[in-house]
Amino acid sequence: MQIYILRHGIAEDAGPGQSDSERALTSEGKKKLRNVLRAAHEADITPALILTSPLKRAVQTAELAAEILDYKGDLLRTKALEPSAHPRMVWEEIRVHKDEPSILLAGHEPLFSSLTAYLLGCPDLQVDFKKGALACVEVDRFGPEPHGALKWLVTPKLAASG
Repeated sequence: MQIYILRHGIAEDAGPGQSDSERALTSEGKKKLRNVLRAAHEADITPALILTSPLKRAVQTAELAAEILDYKGDLLRTKALEPSAHPRMVWEEIRVHKDEPSILLAGHEPLFSSLTAYLLGCPDLQVDFKKGALACVEVDRFGPEPHGALKWLVTPKLAASG
């Protein structure tokens, strides 16, 4: 299975009385995400399933991914992708969908850096997961602990220069 890990784009600062969960993507955040997602589309990245954090900025990120990557299914919202979640929760969610050939996850830091390290079996690995970045980890076994291989990671800066 290909696991595509997509961190949400740049989001607005929380306004007075505004919940963190309601922060939306900025126009710059959307633009940078589009660049990354267009590069993914040109590389024939086609997720069979998209899972997203329920927070607004992640849902908007998942919606952009669905649009640009020609995804026709429903976006599945899961608390396992909230910023404070543990990588093991995400792994359990992935295992539920192990029959899918590819899954795109839309979510947040600090979860995605630790999730990437966890999927690679290197929990102490430091991953600098930029806003709007997209990584691909391949796993071929779905036991209690993941054993993945990092295939690539694209940042908005790299996608813009391509």
